[in-house]
Amino acid sequence: MPAQRLSSIELDVITAPTGPPERRLLLNEVGLVVEPARLALNIGRLVRAPRGNGRRTLLIPGWKSPEAVMQPIGQYLRRRGHDAVGWGLGVVTNEVEALRDQMIDRVREQVDRTGEPVNLVGWSLGGGIAREVARNLPTSVNRVATYGTPVLGGPTHTVGATAMGKAECERITTMQEHLDEMDPIKVPITAIFTRKDGAVDWRSCIDRSSENVTMLEVSASHAGLGLNPHVWVAVAEALSENVLV
Repeated sequence: MPAQRLSSIELDVITAPTGPPERRLLLNEVGLVVEPARLALNIGRLVRAPRGNGRRTLLIPGWKSPEAVMQPIGQYLRRRGHDAVGWGLGVVTNEVEALRDQMIDRVREQVDRTGEPVNLVGWSLGGGIAREVARNLPTSVNRVATYGTPVLGGPTHTVGATAMGKAECERITTMQEHLDEMDPIKVPITAIFTRKDGAVDWRSCIDRSSENVTMLEVSASHAGLGLNPHVWVAVAEALSENVLV
């Protein structure tokens, strides 16, 4: 099923997350194995997705993931006319704020080199980093696309909550709430989530604070998002500027 856009009415009835996803949802993560077949079955939709105009697009992986996990969607985006490359900072660690600052420097370098804002695509925690870069550099980021990214509570509503610790989860939650209230993100965001997510409570992915956000739902596991054809098409559509190259 293609990505479905949530209406304001649908968003209004979604309840707040209360903690990490239910353990039973971890069984959904085996669904990763079906994604290559889905890609093959949806080749028509993939090749009909709108094209980009060669804008630099930086790809940010999820927590404890290497840049290689973003190569499949990166290759697809390059074929669709985007200058998609890895973020260049290796594996995403718990040092999120330090990585954010390093990424801010990298984006500034890219903009100085090309003279135009960049696109950011992030998976899970990578999407969180992309959002914070956009918050800090609204004129240097053109558009943001995220999938499986918690925007409420940081790691509080993820399987990583225990590893991060209660105090750190509370600190990040307080910081995020303050930022969203005082300095909401203005850059256009497409946020993709799945109710089958076994790593992140899907309700924590619902963004009600950013000024220009589109919420899209797909059917996939958290691990499967990176190879899901409907995610790929949704990202291509989000980044498209209707310019043929």
